[in-house]
Amino acid sequence: MDGWLPAAPRNDTRFHRTTSTDINTPSPGMMGASVLLGLLMAFVLQGHCTESPSSRRLQEGDCASRTKPPLLFNSHNFSMDLRMPGVSPSNSDTYLCMAFPVPTNQDSYIVDFIPHASMNTVHHMILFGCQSPSSASSSWDCGGALGTCKDDPSIMYAWARNAPPTKLPKDVGFRVGKGSGMSYFVLQVHYGDVSAFRDHHRDCSGLTLRMTSKPQPFVAGIYLLMSVDTVIPPGKTVTNADVACDYASYPIYPFAFRTHTHRLGKVVSGYRIRNGKWTLIGRQSPQLPQAFYPVNTELSVQYGDTVAARCVFTGEGRTSETVIGGTSDDEMCNFYMMYYMDRRHAVPFMSCMESGSREQFRHIPAEANVPIAVSPDQMSSMMHMGHAADDSVLLDKRRGGQGADQDYHLEQVTDWPEGNLQLGQVSGLALDSDSNLVIFHRGDHHWDLDSFDGRARYQHRSLGPIQQSAILVVDPAKGRILKASGRNMFYLPHGITADRDNNYWVTDVALHQVLKVSSDGRDRTLLALGEAFTPGSDSSHFCQPTDVAIDPHTGNVFVSDGYCNARILKFSADGKYLSQWGAGSLDRRQRARFQIPHSLAFLSDRREVCVADRENGRIQCFIADTGEFVKEIKKEEFGGKVFAISYSPAGDGLIYAVNGDSPYHSAPLRGFVINYTSREILDTFSPKRKQDFKMPHDLVGGPDGSVFVGDAGSEEVFKFSAEKSHRSVKKAGIQVQELEEVEAFIQTRVKPQRNTSHVAAAGPEKQTVDKPSLPVVQEEKKTVKAGRENGAMAAVIITLLLLPLLLVVIIGVFVCWRRNRHGDQKAEPRSVVGILGRIKGKAVGGLNLGNFFASHRGYTRQGFDQLSTEGSDQERNMEDSSDSDNEEYSAPPLPPQPAS
Repeated sequence: MDGWLPAAPRNDTRFHRTTSTDINTPSPGMMGASVLLGLLMAFVLQGHCTESPSSRRLQEGDCASRTKPPLLFNSHNFSMDLRMPGVSPSNSDTYLCMAFPVPTNQDSYIVDFIPHASMNTVHHMILFGCQSPSSASSSWDCGGALGTCKDDPSIMYAWARNAPPTKLPKDVGFRVGKGSGMSYFVLQVHYGDVSAFRDHHRDCSGLTLRMTSKPQPFVAGIYLLMSVDTVIPPGKTVTNADVACDYASYPIYPFAFRTHTHRLGKVVSGYRIRNGKWTLIGRQSPQLPQAFYPVNTELSVQYGDTVAARCVFTGEGRTSETVIGGTSDDEMCNFYMMYYMDRRHAVPFMSCMESGSREQFRHIPAEANVPIAVSPDQMSSMMHMGHAADDSVLLDKRRGGQGADQDYHLEQVTDWPEGNLQLGQVSGLALDSDSNLVIFHRGDHHWDLDSFDGRARYQHRSLGPIQQSAILVVDPAKGRILKASGRNMFYLPHGITADRDNNYWVTDVALHQVLKVSSDGRDRTLLALGEAFTPGSDSSHFCQPTDVAIDPHTGNVFVSDGYCNARILKFSADGKYLSQWGAGSLDRRQRARFQIPHSLAFLSDRREVCVADRENGRIQCFIADTGEFVKEIKKEEFGGKVFAISYSPAGDGLIYAVNGDSPYHSAPLRGFVINYTSREILDTFSPKRKQDFKMPHDLVGGPDGSVFVGDAGSEEVFKFSAEKSHRSVKKAGIQVQELEEVEAFIQTRVKPQRNTSHVAAAGPEKQTVDKPSLPVVQEEKKTVKAGRENGAMAAVIITLLLLPLLLVVIIGVFVCWRRNRHGDQKAEPRSVVGILGRIKGKAVGGLNLGNFFASHRGYTRQGFDQLSTEGSDQERNMEDSSDSDNEEYSAPPLPPQPAS
């Protein structure tokens, strides 16, 4: 982070040049340090041995020691701790507030929020800014009539469910102090489940603010869209809560969003509407971590635009109406938008509570109605991240589990497969339920210009079926063939997928059929859809069908049909025709029909099916149950053709795709990794051998992040795996490059400086090393030889110095063992988990805006006294608990310009 590391004085030994004298001569300081370290180790061991169970949580004295006065880094930058003063609530759903004066009379800017809390104890925290707190007490109950502030507070930060630190873009900050109308911070902490305090410990959760007095060009703020009158009927499958307001102020530039409902919420989406066009700001499941996520695309909100949000609820399982309110039996519909705007026109907080009109929301994109599934694995993994968040050492997780600070790039595994697979034209790839790779190929048959006549009838039936095994099951790690099947069954294979019972569903363009084939090696056809060698366009015929996708939950079968039809057909698991549809479009007046729907991917976590519309160079996605159009992904980089797609549910969802040759474009043949939500291309990949792709025809992604590409032109399968590369990654206009900055800082501290006459200055992209002259080389060799001899002596001396330290550690361990034998038998066993804290109890995310809304738009406090906008949500089932995705906003945004 710029400006937060203090300049080191020139005599600071952490930065001095290391010489041979530094290494070889054991100074008195080194010996003294060894003794001191030994004493320190003994003290630490003594402390751990005598610690009682209750002292493993923070005590009131610890809280006092952790609440430090503002720490000055340099003339502009400082940090400030805001901590609760060692509290121990006696009731569930307790809201406690504490006020802190802004530590300067001048304007200052918050540029970084670092939370210190765990969801095991804290339900949520909100940081307000205001002129006059409601109380002058060290802490007070702010869940009732007293509230947070006497005047109208502004929300600056919200934390729940172990959300990671939030870093604002460069040159952006929340303004506080002199001219902002905010002289006080008020920290509100909601303690949801009092059972977390059954050991009577005292809590000092809170925040560290990193601030600067240097004026920031852009000022941050929060825009909240909130429904106040939604009623959810009992048992009703879908109820929508719509909010929309016309924007009538200076331009704002959203860079992050956050969603919130209680247990009935399925998905919350926010949009900007301009000239009738809906642009997605953000969309997320409110049951996932309630952190601020990067917006989906760079955009602005200007005078005349409309901001809108929809929350989708279900009333299933309820026996009475559910209304908006503050208890766990009520609901909430909140969409938060974090933005920045020009400092001269800054407004720190805005809100919208107007119900959207039915006519207006008729045009909302279909994706807003599609629930985002939350798997048990996601919920379980979130439960184990709380202490890392509390220590503020979380690294960003890039979409799909890849590090934002450490970018991952797919590289070819050049020694895969280990042997020759002896393939024909590779037409299809799949993974079976054991994550083995399944290859569908054409053996000695080829699709050429005379394979079909003008009516799409196959012309080479006399050759008979393919005699080789057309289906190979391959070990994905080594590429060894595990089993083979499919002899004398197929004429021109095309697509393949495997169902949960490991049966293969394949298409054959010569047969014009979809076949369900056993995988037991007996080459049995279990089900046939379509009439062999007979093309058609009704519900019982296909014309060169291309691919199959299976819904693992219902067993429904989706077929892309095909080369001479332009449709998607849906069948039940037993082959009964259900429905069909064509291409979709947000503008029904400009709908372009499919031109060879060539590949399918089923998105099980989203209940969608996506299509690679080959000749249109686009990917279209539809709701699996209804066929309703959801979204389209079309990129110039595709070069006009998309041959195949595959999907991974990791992160926000990843779509893998490969393009193809086009006579109208010159884009290279390659694979793409695409963020489903933002439509952003995260990575591209291609073979690094001399032989490039010839006709990449299908691909599939493995559970370990590997991707396999089948090439019909070169008749081989390529494997690509993720390799780390420290690159800047753009996410929704926020460029993340913090890792490089941290690495540079570490190198500055520990790396010996080289002789600048030998090494030229390194540029940002490349390092150039000057070729040294012969005398210099000889001198360097002498230095290396002497260094090795002296290094051996240094190793002996250091070993001797460490022996006393080792003795002290052994004695400390022995003392600790003895005391533990005779100590409190109720104490939990000591371990790394014990030291860091155990993940126990129940706390779920949610935010409460205190009494803020009582003073707005004529609404009374009724129903909002304790949990104004994001209530208790007192859900004590582990299955509802979650944690935060790790997202940080740390790099400069683009200069504010009107965006479409």
